[in-house]
Amino acid sequence: MTTQPTPPQPTPPTEPTPPTRPTGVTPPSQAAQAYLSELFSLEGRVAVVTGGSSGIGRAITDALARAGASVVVVARGEAGLAATVEELTALGCRAARVSADLSTREGVRTAAERAVEAFGEPDILVNSAGINLRPPMDELGEDVWDATMAVNLEAPFLLGQRFGPGMAERGYGRIIHISSQQAHRAFVQSGAYGASKGGLEALARSQAEAWSPRGVTCNLLVPGFVMTPLNARLSSDPDKVAALAARTMIGRNGLAEDFAGAAVFLASAASAYVTGQSVFVDGGLSVH
Repeated sequence: MTTQPTPPQPTPPTEPTPPTRPTGVTPPSQAAQAYLSELFSLEGRVAVVTGGSSGIGRAITDALARAGASVVVVARGEAGLAATVEELTALGCRAARVSADLSTREGVRTAAERAVEAFGEPDILVNSAGINLRPPMDELGEDVWDATMAVNLEAPFLLGQRFGPGMAERGYGRIIHISSQQAHRAFVQSGAYGASKGGLEALARSQAEAWSPRGVTCNLLVPGFVMTPLNARLSSDPDKVAALAARTMIGRNGLAEDFAGAAVFLASAASAYVTGQSVFVDGGLSVH
């Protein structure tokens, strides 16, 4: 009996050796993270956000804090302030609060001095606090006019005067105001509110002219219709809410969180060449 020779077994395929990365070259994901951090990180920056415990102001507060800034939230309601700071602290962010009345000059000045106690002088100022009183023009009294101008225009002016020169002296600053469609067109009884926001846009351009050569940019975010407490009157009318959504190109009304990315951009190094601008975050409402 003869034995048949064993046929040769095929050599199993070898896995290709992955190319070695040259020494000192960062993996792509880390390189991307480093690049984005260089552009948008707010680590080491201090921000003051008025009206930062509700609505658009709250969304901006969250965004700046999560991007690395130490944030001081300024608002009237103690409960909202406490909740905001507690939630941010739970996320590992640095946040402090100041309860203040921004309707008087003394209240604004007190708020400014208390704000710097937590983390020092701010690099970023966001003026989001506002009131929205809309009586018919025939019934618009001096009391409503004065109250509106005090919170919507004079407080941003006073805070700018307090913090802007220091930012310019240090060579870096970001001032962001929250404006309104009523600064550009009159509708739904703009009244004193529209006038205050028109003045705010002019103020931002004056601030930009004065301080941008020394590293301080001053810009505005212009919302469309956003479902926030400030718009409670319109929000309660489903027909008007639907009609406003239909006027946008995206097909919906705004959400407070829609402002997070724009706020981080305007607060960061990435926006160094953007100043004196009204940046519309409105789903295309203003151009539709």
